[in-house]
Amino acid sequence: MAQTLFYIIIAIILFDYILERVLDYLNSTYWSDELPAELKGIYEAEKYKKSQDYEKVTTRFSILTGTLSLLAMLGMLFFGGFAWLDDFVRSYTTNPILMALLFFGILGLAADILTTPFSVYSTFVIEQKFGFNKMTVKTFILDKLKGWLLAAIIGGGLLALIVWIYESTGEWFWLIAWGAISSFTIITQMFGAEIFIPLFNKLTPLKNEELESSIKDLVNKTGYNLKNIKIIDGSKRTTKENAAFTGLGPKKKVLLYDTLLEKHINQEVTAVLAHEIGHYKMKHTLIFTILGLIHWGVIFFILSIFLKYPVFAHALGAEEANFHMSILAFGLLYGPISLVLGLLMNILSRKNEFAADRYAGLNFKPEPLKSALIKLSVNHLSNLKPHPAYVFFYYSHPPLLERLSALDKLKT
Repeated sequence: MAQTLFYIIIAIILFDYILERVLDYLNSTYWSDELPAELKGIYEAEKYKKSQDYEKVTTRFSILTGTLSLLAMLGMLFFGGFAWLDDFVRSYTTNPILMALLFFGILGLAADILTTPFSVYSTFVIEQKFGFNKMTVKTFILDKLKGWLLAAIIGGGLLALIVWIYESTGEWFWLIAWGAISSFTIITQMFGAEIFIPLFNKLTPLKNEELESSIKDLVNKTGYNLKNIKIIDGSKRTTKENAAFTGLGPKKKVLLYDTLLEKHINQEVTAVLAHEIGHYKMKHTLIFTILGLIHWGVIFFILSIFLKYPVFAHALGAEEANFHMSILAFGLLYGPISLVLGLLMNILSRKNEFAADRYAGLNFKPEPLKSALIKLSVNHLSNLKPHPAYVFFYYSHPPLLERLSALDKLKT
């Protein structure tokens, strides 16, 4: 049985890789150096060619890193790398919490060290070449160190808590663990912006009086209680624009990238905020939070079943069943379920984006939102003619042309 499960894991990994490559190929069939007729007025010919070059470079780089990742995973599986690490950890401790922390800590650190050169190349070569990167080597190193520290404290703390719950509660494991992770998720959503963002970015008050006035009129019209608007110094890392709503209840706040304010007029920024307010007013954020919490419940319930059978740990070569090897096997076997759930979430997300666009168009104006969406896409060198299959599997937002068409219908 263990050998059968081993080959099922291999089949899942290969299927996922082949699916990604097929989708990459289908998407590449839509590439063109000539400006398509439907994109005239959105892209200039030279800028469109640059976007296609960017798409080609990033896709090929993704294929390279994906292939190396596949080979590394297959190597670990076929040559017993996970089993060797399990034995190594056991030689130092038999405490289940310490074993899990050492096992996943070593795996995570090794994976991060191995992928760092690719991250460096992506940031300082690819993103630099196409005019996006603003990150310095110092910032890159500090981000890496802070990431390791947060992973050790938060990731390690949560892992230790889950193992402790498993060892202490028996049949009630999945329910108590679900409650713990759900509580952490809600607390993080409420206070995450205040705790984590300042570790990486500087937040400052909005000082644009004209924009403040425009936003005030919008929130008064929509009845949306918004008092916290902060500017985030995204320009220290990238030229790309962004905006985000964070927090829950009284802790919600708007984060506007300084790059957004630099490249967009006030009406466009207000339209983007109207879109985000639409998500809140139509409960999209709340629904996704609830669905996410339900998903965690499903994960822990299925995991509790996995943990009862030593065969899952044995499938990865473990001589003795243990929590960390069983949860690793679970993660690998959960892939198909995760794929299906991800597809469903993307379908719902695209539907919600159309609804938020409509809300912004009706409660503010469709034209500033259209121009903001066009600027965002062009400035990010987005591929505006993706293959439908690629959109179906990967896109959480509808393609630009579909969003513009839907906004145009509001005028009629």
